[in-house]
Amino acid sequence: MTRLTISPDGRRAAIATAHRIADAARRETLAHFRTSDLPVESKAATAFDPVTVADRAAEAAMRDILARERPEDAVFGEEMGRSAGRSGLTWVLDPIDGTRAYMSGTPTWGVLIALADEDGPVLGVIDQPYIGERFVGGFGVAEVVGPRGRRGLATRAPRPMSEATLFTTFPEVGTPQEGAAFRRVAAQARLTRYGMDCYAYALVAAGQIDLVIEAGLSAYDIQAPIAVIEAAGGIVTDWQGGPAHGGGQAIAAANPQVHAAALELLNRSD
Repeated sequence: MTRLTISPDGRRAAIATAHRIADAARRETLAHFRTSDLPVESKAATAFDPVTVADRAAEAAMRDILARERPEDAVFGEEMGRSAGRSGLTWVLDPIDGTRAYMSGTPTWGVLIALADEDGPVLGVIDQPYIGERFVGGFGVAEVVGPRGRRGLATRAPRPMSEATLFTTFPEVGTPQEGAAFRRVAAQARLTRYGMDCYAYALVAAGQIDLVIEAGLSAYDIQAPIAVIEAAGGIVTDWQGGPAHGGGQAIAAANPQVHAAALELLNRSD
């Protein structure tokens, strides 16, 4: 794997831009959060796939900054698709990860920002505007800034699966077969919790939980969490141990030991 070389000045500039676009997304998302007249549409004809004015406004605000500051970079966002670039770098944006949580008024949604080359993310931001926490990972940085100040991120030390805490967003976890595989891990874990969207990945990076296991993801759902968790000392792969930055199945683990134990259970035949 050959990663794109980015100079120290280039890394600092990218981090500064990531903070600016996260700030812009905060303003747009908070302007509409917990308002009584929030319009919600469904992007799918046969299933409920919600999008709000805040999703679109936040991505537009982020793209405006990138167009001014990083015109050579490509952009891939959930709401506005892809725009080409020439630098070999792509900004991967999810303006609101957890729109269902957002429209319900729960503070577990977040803004996801990643900077990636062709081999995956090199920088990631998980931002929760309402709580005021921002998790950043990549280019030698692994930190959270929030109500308790600025703190370093470090994932949990190894522990038996019987002492592990496991999260996922939806109880069904993809297909029936994927759900069955997830339940094999859940049966061995001490605690299983649901519905946290991207905030669960932030909790892995912060050393609060051990595992997040999901399926049916898009690239914009997972690239920022990959960068943040790996910077904090964790590991993120697909369910076979390969790269996860393209989406689909993903397992985020605090350390290689719990990752290996979860992979064995996911791939064990019933």
